[in-house]
Amino acid sequence: MKIIVPMAGIGSRLRPHTLTIPKPLTLIAGKPIVQRLVEDIVKVLNQDVEEIAFVIGPTFPKDTEEKLLKIAEGLGAKGVVSIQETALGTAHAIHCAKESLDGPCVVAFADTLFKADFTLNAEADGAIWVKQVENPSAYGVIKMNDGIITDFVEKPTTFISDLAIIGIYYFKDGAAVRKEIDYLLDNDIKEKGEYQLTNVLENMKQKGAQFVPGKVDEWMDCGNKEITVETNGKVLQFAHQEGQNLVAKTVTLENSTIIEPCYIGENVKLIDTTIGPNVSLGDDSQVENSTIKNSLIQTNSIIKNANLDDAMIGNNVEYNGEFSSVSIGDYSKLI
Repeated sequence: MKIIVPMAGIGSRLRPHTLTIPKPLTLIAGKPIVQRLVEDIVKVLNQDVEEIAFVIGPTFPKDTEEKLLKIAEGLGAKGVVSIQETALGTAHAIHCAKESLDGPCVVAFADTLFKADFTLNAEADGAIWVKQVENPSAYGVIKMNDGIITDFVEKPTTFISDLAIIGIYYFKDGAAVRKEIDYLLDNDIKEKGEYQLTNVLENMKQKGAQFVPGKVDEWMDCGNKEITVETNGKVLQFAHQEGQNLVAKTVTLENSTIIEPCYIGENVKLIDTTIGPNVSLGDDSQVENSTIKNSLIQTNSIIKNANLDDAMIGNNVEYNGEFSSVSIGDYSKLI
């Protein structure tokens, strides 16, 4: 089994946090989003994963490839990194990893986390994981009949279905997917100005391929600041329910309290502070005379005299103030 992870988007909705770090490498409960994604897929596949192919953007930091290869290696798989020079749609992004489109594979776009049933139907040509949503016009959606997907529609302007494609797919034959993407590119077949994976799926269906829906129990987006902070809280809650201890042994407490669930990284110092619930606080940070809940704070930051709720704070930040719901990017100072 191979996993392909398109992750070349610039993450504009999550700025300023993505000005210095690509969104898929943003830490959620101490781990990059993309690492949590592939770890979850490997855990629920119950199959050996031989290769993980990542598709990144041309402006990603130089050390991105090294970090991604390390993530793959940690899962016992070969890592491959390709670059999508121009954002031309979902099908084009997958095509950038065309050498990995061979045999059974999972394609997972790296801006979402999930809890899902990954029991694969051996009779089907593929599976598309979907979730019922309130605003289907913002997504690709499916229609079904007798458990088989009958239609794929990209961002419908009129109501077609409320079953949204969450961005995780299984294909029994990756080479067949590559052939259909080649056809779109060779004939310049676009929808809404881009090469869409939904068109690939529709073409395969017309040729007799059968796709089934996958069940999603929890879909956690990381699109903007509010949703990312909410997702951080959900990940912490799941970890707490599983009995995971996410507070490092090197944390120093001085007249301070941690209210679970929380992730507290290495060498963190808490002074006259209450942290939690639902807070991630990265390595080498210090918090003094503060109350923080429902927030996501990255590494090496100094927080003083703060009362934070629904906050997202980047790396290497100095913050001293009385605001509550804030969004502060890397290397900022509010003192």
